Amino acid sequence: MAFLCLADFQAYAKNKLPKHTWEFIEGGADECITRDENISAYKRIHLRPRFLRDMSVVDTRTTIQGSEISFPVCIGPTGFHCLCWPDGEQSTAKAAQAMNICYVTSTFSTCFFEDIVAAAPSGLRWLQLYVQRDRQTTKMLIQKAETLGYKALVLTVDTPALGNRLQDNRNKFSLPESMSTKNLHVHIEENAESLLPVSGIASSTCWKDIAWLKNITQMPIILKGILTREDAELAVSHNVQGILVSNHGGRQLDTVPATIDALPEVVNAVQGRIEVYLDGGIRTGTDVLKALALGAKCIFLGRPIMWGLTYKGEEGVQQVLKLLKKEFHKSMILSERLTSSLISLVLLAYCVPRDQTG
Repeated sequence: MAFLCLADFQAYAKNKLPKHTWEFIEGGADECITRDENISAYKRIHLRPRFLRDMSVVDTRTTIQGSEISFPVCIGPTGFHCLCWPDGEQSTAKAAQAMNICYVTSTFSTCFFEDIVAAAPSGLRWLQLYVQRDRQTTKMLIQKAETLGYKALVLTVDTPALGNRLQDNRNKFSLPESMSTKNLHVHIEENAESLLPVSGIASSTCWKDIAWLKNITQMPIILKGILTREDAELAVSHNVQGILVSNHGGRQLDTVPATIDALPEVVNAVQGRIEVYLDGGIRTGTDVLKALALGAKCIFLGRPIMWGLTYKGEEGVQQVLKLLKKEFHKSMILSERLTSSLISLVLLAYCVPRDQTG
């Protein structure tokens, strides 16, 4: 089978994975409107390229929080990678290291942090955090990650409660008995809404907890889940180092905006004071170009990484990333943008909604 686009990896994973696992990975909240619009919103954006520029040398490299990456695509935090491949997050981390990009490890990793680091000792790693009701557990997670060389803390802010994921509820989806979240032990309460180990997430997390986190760690803090100008301004005023524009892949509150639609509002509010990233709906290199044109410093992949992992572990994830890098490189050439760092500064004026192009 030839894998020529990300949809080919998606088709393979759908056929390979058990039905309930596939529906867990692909599912969204309620009617899945936001999940689907994350993808379709890119199709409403047209690019206006410029020509007759020397494109013989194109540089895809950029930096995030001071670390150089080979191109502005990184691996976002998704849990339970052992559902897709026996070595799970260890294989994912190896692929990220090989591609010289960042891998954000989920709180709900099915591999020990120590084993992930051992598998990819020179890789750039950030930790995604759900603040737990037991604050001591949260503190221990952060300090362990920092000791192991994780370089940033990605605080998920959009999960005071789990989204209404109808398919998971119908399937009564749970992890296999042989699988667990290795770094966090959560008792699944009787009659819990979800049979996944998520009941320990604190619903009380608020802006004042940013100061508490800053007292625990020296790592830069990125807020994942910001969608509005108001929250972007609060993020800046609380001295965080970055925002990841995210709607949790459409898995939390349905009918919130697609992330690419929310991005300009957040970028305009931040005014370059902190870095802004994006996840959700990226399926082509041209999608990456559009996100950068609208102000994202980098994008993070979720579901496509799970597809690649299902296909062939570390090698499959690398194939997904290499394909997207190739597409992005070609999109840069065709739009005549020499470096990733210049896209948001130069191409923004030429990235317009489809309904304005006539």
